[in-house]
Parts: sequence; structure tokens; C-alpha cells
Amino acid sequence: MKRREFIRAGGTAAAGSLFVRPGLTKKQRIKIALVGTGVRGQGMWGHDLVEDYSDVVEFVGLCDINPGRLEYVKQHIGVTCPTYTDFDRMMLETQPDMVIVATVDSTHHQYIVRAMELGSDVITEKPMTTDAEKCQEILDAQALTRKNVTVTFNYRYSPHRAKMKELLMNNRIGKVTSVDFHWYLDIYHGADYFRRWHGKERFGGTLFVHKATHHFDLLNWWLESEPEEVFAYGELEYYGHNNDFRHTNCRGCPHTDKCEHYWDITQSKFYMDFYVANEHHDGYLRDGCVWSEEIDIYDKMSAQIKYANGVHVSYSCTTYSPYEGYRIAFNGTEGRLEAWIKERQPWEDLPYDELRVTDNFGETELIQIPHGGGGHGGGDRRLKDHIFKGEDTPDPYRQAAGARDGAMSILIGVAARESVKTGEPIRIESLTSLKPRVVRP
Repeated sequence: MKRREFIRAGGTAAAGSLFVRPGLTKKQRIKIALVGTGVRGQGMWGHDLVEDYSDVVEFVGLCDINPGRLEYVKQHIGVTCPTYTDFDRMMLETQPDMVIVATVDSTHHQYIVRAMELGSDVITEKPMTTDAEKCQEILDAQALTRKNVTVTFNYRYSPHRAKMKELLMNNRIGKVTSVDFHWYLDIYHGADYFRRWHGKERFGGTLFVHKATHHFDLLNWWLESEPEEVFAYGELEYYGHNNDFRHTNCRGCPHTDKCEHYWDITQSKFYMDFYVANEHHDGYLRDGCVWSEEIDIYDKMSAQIKYANGVHVSYSCTTYSPYEGYRIAFNGTEGRLEAWIKERQPWEDLPYDELRVTDNFGETELIQIPHGGGGHGGGDRRLKDHIFKGEDTPDPYRQAAGARDGAMSILIGVAARESVKTGEPIRIESLTSLKPRVVRP
């Protein structure tokens, strides 16, 4: 076989059989290098690891293209390790056991691939990458290096989503045949995606990839199958060019008195010290204008997804809703499992999430699941516990996620994006060497 064909064949197998957690003895601390020191990097993968996991991890290097932010983060999270703007140099000088990748989405593949080539396992923020070609590069590199890739799908770990998984695994509603899944971002959280780099397709791959990879991974995980075909629609009809005034960013904007999306970054000392004080290094404006004509992603999205096991999914995402949360319903041969999960609603601060199970020819059962506490419904802490302290922990719901999981989630988004542009359904198997399986491996 030609080298490329060998790599592709190997990548399919390797991505389906990952050892997710690090294989170190309990007396050793994991040597960690972090690349990408934005809010997610400095917070969840910086400050929180130092505060809660210093007994099992040791930072040996921080890397970012912005030297000012690097120094701020080093002080903020309280480490003494060296900082770098050159990734290869950091890798060669520090020899980390594991690299955490939290850079701009479109650059994830560069660091994932290079880290594996230089001998490290990888933890990467979602989405694993932003297009099919970059995804294949990761699969190819993993096939050659046999290193481990963990994708941080924290949504799998929140208690109410795990309860859904349990009910579906136990066939509570029989065989699942279809799913209705609709996500709502409110006008504050939703707008923030268009204020930041995520509003440009070249950086985040559209919200079909950056945001919805969370949702698509949940579907793959809940349904225990892999996507086969996608047909989608998408429009930009609220943000971007859909306004008669705009400015480069909120600071100094002459339209603040009439812009409902005006955001005063100067009210946050952290943002001022973290972003504004360092924007001269790379030109990144954290308070960008949501009406910028450079915005080229969709703010309204819908997709039909056909799974290899025959399940049909209707999905949508709205980015300018008055409230935030999602509605989901699993339709089965023996009943229906549904939920209306509310997030960020100050007028309804319930201490639990509620699931509704209705049997065909039977009764309705309401199940209340207490909130997990912490980020992403309690998922952040449980995910990190699983990665860094879970060597001997059972994984009955198969929550740990590897490169194949990362690929299958982003490939739905990539296929949806291509479907919007071509007007045609997109087969998942046409995108990379991975062939969808009826049962998730």
C-alpha cells in the first residue's frame, strides 16, 4: 500500500480504540504543557488545574502567540514554569507528558499533530478541528504515533445528560426511532459569539462546528451510533450586515445610545488586564462589533441527520433568543423521553432539571435531577476528575471521548456547512477515511 493509504487505513482503527487517560504511576505527576491562554485555557485548564489537581499535575510550559497575555496568565494561575511563543521549542525543552490545546479552533490540528509527533498525548478543547482535511491530518498522525487524544466533551458529564443516557441504555422508551433537538442561545450569550473571533468562518468553522459540536457529540453518545448523512439550512439574518450602523468595537463607538448590544468591557478589570492591555500584540479586539460586515457565519441553523442505525434527528440552533436552553425529545417504540432544560434564566432558578418519560398506552413519569454545580451543569469538574484522577474509575456510560468521537461530532457540522453551501445532502463517509458504524465503537 502507498504510505497515505496505509495511514488512512490505520487511522480508522486507531481512532476507534483509544486509551484516554494517562498511563502514569500514582506517584508521578503528569507534566502538562498548555498552548492557548485565552479565557478557556487560563481558567478551566490553567487556574482550575493548579487549584484542584496540583497533586497529580505539574505545569512545565505555557505557550501563546500573545506574549503579554502569556505573562498575565502565568501570574494569574500561579505557576513558575517558562513561557513560550514557539511551540516546538517548548516541546523540546520541557518534554511534557501531555499537551492541552486551547487555541483558536482552526489551529487545533497544528498543535495536536505536532504534539503527537514530538511524543506527547493530547487533551484538546472541542471542536477537535474545523474541516475534513484537518481532521484527516489528526487521524493520520495518531495512526503513525499511536499517541492518545482526549476531546473535552464536558456536556457528557453533567448529571441530567448522564441520566438521559442511563434511561436510553436501559431501553426505557424502547428502540429510539427519531429525535427532536432544538437549542436556544439568548441575546447576550448568543451575541458574544459574533463579538469574538467565532463570528468568522475561517477561525471557528461556523457555529455548526464550534458550538454545535457539543450537541452533535451528545447525539452520537446518547444514540450509540454514528451519523451517516446530513442535510442542512443556514442563514445570517440578525447579526453582521443586518443593521444600518456599526463600528469596529464597542469602545469609542458613536452608536452606544441606540445599540442594544453595546457591551462596556471597561467595567471588567479582568477583561481590561487580560485582553485590552495586550491587544497591541496581536490586534484582537474582545469587544468587537456584532454588526461587523466581516461576520460570515450563520445565526440561524437547522439540520436533518440520518444515523447508521436508522434514527432520524431534527436539529436547530437559534442565536438571538430571549432565553437560553434546549428542548429535546427522544421518540421510541414504547414511549417518549423529553426535557426542556433552562439555562441562564434568572426568573426561574430551580435547583433541579426535569425529565419527562411518557409510556405508550401508559403514564407519565417526572424525574428531577439536582444540578451538578460548577461549569456546564457540573460537567467541567467531573470531566477533569475523570481525566486526571480516574485511572481506576469505571466508565459505565462511556463518557470518555477520543479522536473518533471528536471527528464524528465535527463531521456533522462540516457536512451541515457544506450542505448549506451546495444545497445537497452530504454523506459522512465522503469526508474522511472514517466509515460510520451502526454501533458506536
